[in-house]
Amino acid sequence: MNHSNRKAQDLLHTPEGVRDSYGRENTAKQQTINKIMEQIRLYGYKDLQTPSFEYFDVFSNEIGTTPSRELFKFFDKEGDTLVLRPDFTPAVARCVAKYFMEEKEPLRFCYQGSTFSNTTNLQGRRKETTQMGAELMNDGGPQADGEMISMLIECLLAAGLSEFQISVGNVEYFKGLCEHLSMDGETEMMLRDEISGKNYFAAEDLLKSEGYDRSQRDLFLQIRDFMETPAELEAALMTAPNERAKKAMQRLIDVWNVVDAYGFSEYISFDLSLLSKYHYYTGIIFKGFTYGTGEPIASGGRYDQLLGYFGKKAPAIGCMIPIDPLMEAMERQHLIDVQEPEIHKIYYHEGNYAAALKEARMSRLAGFRTVLLPGTGIGS
Repeated sequence: MNHSNRKAQDLLHTPEGVRDSYGRENTAKQQTINKIMEQIRLYGYKDLQTPSFEYFDVFSNEIGTTPSRELFKFFDKEGDTLVLRPDFTPAVARCVAKYFMEEKEPLRFCYQGSTFSNTTNLQGRRKETTQMGAELMNDGGPQADGEMISMLIECLLAAGLSEFQISVGNVEYFKGLCEHLSMDGETEMMLRDEISGKNYFAAEDLLKSEGYDRSQRDLFLQIRDFMETPAELEAALMTAPNERAKKAMQRLIDVWNVVDAYGFSEYISFDLSLLSKYHYYTGIIFKGFTYGTGEPIASGGRYDQLLGYFGKKAPAIGCMIPIDPLMEAMERQHLIDVQEPEIHKIYYHEGNYAAALKEARMSRLAGFRTVLLPGTGIGS
């Protein structure tokens, strides 16, 4: 192979962590996105689009989003640091704070697009992924939490899934335990990371090294237990060690009641160890799981402090569906049913081009996908 051919071959490859999508796969993906977005809009959410890149500070450590080392960073002509968005929520929060600063009524927005993660620990994950989701701002009640979770369930059902579970937790319960034990901030962050990763042995070692006794360690290790019924939540409420933890449990009960009113309580369970790598989550938090993929097919939660970083004090909750893991799960569950519209072919030659063009335009006006082709096929 000569040098020019070898160079051309090199150009065919994509960088690590990104890939092309085409044919049946891409059609199925777009159809799924359309089904989900249609469902979100039925709840009154309006489309919003933020830039693919933002100033670095929008995703800073202070805000509690993606670690700096996992961001794609570059500079503009003025020397300001810009980043490709790793996560939609801070960008949407910035946008809403800018254009709806004085608005007090509940605000509902939805989005879709690419996010970017510059991590080498991919474990098969992509550096560019398609995400879609919704954000509900200016509403701090359990009804908003229940709406978001119920809408998410309807979205997954609309996409074609039937077997999945939404695990719901409350960050405030974990914070209540830390407060009860007068834990310092650094230990709390380390413990949060271990529990978030379900690494309970490391969590216990950390608590031991900090001098906590058996009963104190058990407070944290008990949060491994899953709960599925209101009765179990009520029992956990009775044993919560302080007022903050009790309020967290009561909130979970209130949310269960809302989701049950929607008719979707069979799809939710409760996991008090559920935490997030995004530290801006402040209360209710949730993740969706199904078989056929090792990643969550949905996530979200309440972030009542995030808009405050952009000057607007307002409660908020959101959900996000990562489309690529969802499509992987649906493929493995044999749920992909691609409906590719037929493409009408109209052939022309030198003598009939005007007539063929007129026929093609009439076909398109009637709503049929139509191509004009040179040649001697049918219709020439």
